[in-house]
Amino acid sequence: MPLDAAAGAQLGTALGIAPIPIATELCRREVGAYLKTLDGVDDVVVACTQERSLFAELAQQKGSVAPLRFVNIRETGGWSAQAGQALPKMAALLAAAALPDPEPVPIVNYESAGHVLIIGSADQALPWAQRLREQLDVSVLLTSGSESQMLGERSFPSFSGKKIKVDGWLGAFKVSWQQANPIDLETCIRCNACIEVCPESAIDLTYQIDLDKCRSHGDCVKACGNIGAINFARGEIAGANDRSGEFDLIFDLSSTPMVHTHQLPQGYFAPGMDVARQFEDSLKLAQMVGQFEKPKFFNYKEKLCAHSRNGKIGCNACVDICSAEAISHNGNHVKVNPNLCAGCGACTTVCPSGAMAYAYPRVEDMGLRVKTLLTTYAKAGGRQAGLLFHSKGQGSALIGQAGRLAKAGWSGIPARIIPVELHHTAAVGIDVWLAAFAYGAANVSVMVTDEEAPQYLDALQQQIELAQAILSGLGYAGVHLQLVHIKTAAELDSYVNALEPAQTAVVCATFNLAADKRTTLDFALEHLHRHAPNNVEQIALPAGALYGAVLVNQDACTLCMSCVGACPESALTDNANTPQLRFIEKNCVQCGLCEKTCPENAITLAPRLLFTAAAKELQVLNEAQPFHCVSCQKPFGTAKMIENMVSKLSLHGAFSGNIERLKMCPDCRVVDMMANKHESSISEIK
Repeated sequence: MPLDAAAGAQLGTALGIAPIPIATELCRREVGAYLKTLDGVDDVVVACTQERSLFAELAQQKGSVAPLRFVNIRETGGWSAQAGQALPKMAALLAAAALPDPEPVPIVNYESAGHVLIIGSADQALPWAQRLREQLDVSVLLTSGSESQMLGERSFPSFSGKKIKVDGWLGAFKVSWQQANPIDLETCIRCNACIEVCPESAIDLTYQIDLDKCRSHGDCVKACGNIGAINFARGEIAGANDRSGEFDLIFDLSSTPMVHTHQLPQGYFAPGMDVARQFEDSLKLAQMVGQFEKPKFFNYKEKLCAHSRNGKIGCNACVDICSAEAISHNGNHVKVNPNLCAGCGACTTVCPSGAMAYAYPRVEDMGLRVKTLLTTYAKAGGRQAGLLFHSKGQGSALIGQAGRLAKAGWSGIPARIIPVELHHTAAVGIDVWLAAFAYGAANVSVMVTDEEAPQYLDALQQQIELAQAILSGLGYAGVHLQLVHIKTAAELDSYVNALEPAQTAVVCATFNLAADKRTTLDFALEHLHRHAPNNVEQIALPAGALYGAVLVNQDACTLCMSCVGACPESALTDNANTPQLRFIEKNCVQCGLCEKTCPENAITLAPRLLFTAAAKELQVLNEAQPFHCVSCQKPFGTAKMIENMVSKLSLHGAFSGNIERLKMCPDCRVVDMMANKHESSISEIK
């Protein structure tokens, strides 16, 4: 990398510290300089990830208490065709690496005693049972027999079955199945008497009967005698074939996994017929005995949730997108199973209200990281920064490959493109993206590989189109956001070096991201609108956007206020003093509950982003003069409501003899009914 004393001084200035001394062999000949920095208690940032293990071991040998942080400035920028201009990016990466650790979050605990259930055909399952039984408490569930395998010594429980269902997670799996074969392996003593008497040779040494060969003569049943392991009539008794068990781990060797989610539960391994993956997963199984923990990746605020009201489903975005099936319907709200949650964060990205928020790291922490990267980059003289969000798995590997291939004549990662590693690419959404543009970013790219679930790609693309519609509507020229599917380092190299910077705000924002998603969006949108090339009052948005208006057909609306009771965000309100339906557009998340609840179908949604003061003000969508009780003159309801009620209920038996009762308030109606107990009424004869 083209680093010298002048570059060290420039880096120090950008970071607000003393000039940084330059080393060329810090992990070898100049290791003494590294060891000297460990004498204090301050954080030590090591700009090398290749020798992470060595630096950590040296610190441990010295007994250092200084916290260590590692960052890669070589493959991400130092090794590229634009290495000479990459110093601002290096400063940005170093500054972000020096940030404090995110605040601790609650922990999700798992406990495994190593009781593993191996599921599969006898040819697949039995050899693995023999290999693993010394390290783990093995049970086997056979889905078919074998002509080459044998159930010999009873060293582990064996079952056979079909219609297998697996639920749960590490340390708490519940498995149910149907005993499909006449021989119950748990009862069978493996005396081979059945095999000896079977004239069709339909029974193998795994004691499974080939029902296609069997002629049901019953000799095997007689030979089994009092043992009673063979029963052809078991299926005729309801529930007689039901079996179940509880296990800590699942090793599923079926050709088609029993669990179909894209993100498999912790402790569930499904390598299928892939022998290499079978051996890889078996090593992981052997290590999954004991107590384990992971962060609780989400925060859920029920009061903000727009999922459901009164049996009507409004927003179902988080339930639909979760690839681990960790989120489910729970009355008016949703329920998240923290044991199944894999921390992808897609639910937080698609949540319009901010009811679901990512907790590890929190939005505030991610916002500080993005802000630090962009402000430090600008302070060091960088221009038109582009952020490349990527996963820490395949994404980081591709960036490393692209950087190393730059030494072989490739272009590498350009000086203006700053890689940002995420736990999962779906964890960051429109609030962080728009904030990045407010901080001065010229591009935001989200790099996905084959790791992501298909529904994540659709959701990210929809969110990107929404954010781009806002930026284009404000007059910012160019393509600001892109979702790019990268499979090879060559594709990555080609993409990042062809990426053109888009227009951004001339003034960089200074706000910090808030825990509340809508608040963060308000900050970002206000800044982008204030400095926008076009002075617009509103922008039309695509369907499904998280901003918009509610339109009311006043001719159809009776002001029944059903929509007010259904609105979870207090966007729709009534007026205690007069029949009036009011609306605050800023609060609306376009969940559609009002539209689905309205008995008159008088409501439609109009996705848009309104920048005027009217968005925050109460707007009257419909109003009417109150109808006064014909008895006590107290106002109740509206004239249209009473008119509709009289029209629909005039022939009802309770009112047909006294239509005026429908025009009374509830109190007077009861008094009138009690005063005329013996009045005649028309009722339907059934």
